[in-house]
Amino acid sequence: MFLAPTFMRALAATAVCSALFGIALAADPKPDAVVKTKSIEARVFLDDRIKADAALAADCLAEGRKWLDKNAAEAAASRKADPQFFTDGGWDFERKYEIRSVVADRYVSILRNDYMNTRGAHPNSDVNTILWDKAANKRISIRPFFTETADKGPAMKAMVTAIITSLKAEKKKRGAGETATDEWFKGVEPSLLKIGAVTLAPSTEAGKSSGLTFHYPPYAVGPYAEGEYVAFVPWEALKPYLSAEGTRIFGGARPKDDAEEPQ
Repeated sequence: MFLAPTFMRALAATAVCSALFGIALAADPKPDAVVKTKSIEARVFLDDRIKADAALAADCLAEGRKWLDKNAAEAAASRKADPQFFTDGGWDFERKYEIRSVVADRYVSILRNDYMNTRGAHPNSDVNTILWDKAANKRISIRPFFTETADKGPAMKAMVTAIITSLKAEKKKRGAGETATDEWFKGVEPSLLKIGAVTLAPSTEAGKSSGLTFHYPPYAVGPYAEGEYVAFVPWEALKPYLSAEGTRIFGGARPKDDAEEPQ
């Protein structure tokens, strides 16, 4: 059967578009939990490495579903009270859990990134972290890696000093030195609960961590326009305060590609 050249070209173009569209759909991840109402559409995503660990996946997903339910209830209440703010659509929320590092095949650092659009002046974002102990199948803090972590104690003060040094250097790189002031850093306090969301940084030495990275969302240590900041504290700066377990897991240097990621 003979097909006209014009038809053949159209058929070929259609095939190419279909293939590209199919690839786009295949690359679009499916949420691990979702809620969709007139007031809100919200999603939770776990990365594949988290889903490979049943206990860790269950823990993150349980927390994520509570977050979905809480925001769905708040959106419904807001829509009922102020329906005029929903004429352009409901709220749009998203949470992603991603593994940042695994140290000593035991300690898993996870970044938890939130996107929140309530149809205000601009969307907002937040970042928090989880430190998971694979041996105990539970969340822990960085406390076991240090001989003491008392509020305003030597270890916490040393961390704050190193964090502020790192933040000032990053602000200088971004041309935002005018906000490298005590006023912007007053929220970084020498307390485990107030110092910032922390992860174990990857290392050039296998199975080790090169230090601590502290993650700050927009507004935390600078204006919204400056975005998120990450402060790096090398393990050597904390060496006097390391416990036996801390001495075991820290070592090496921060990989260049990790240091060069957008902060």
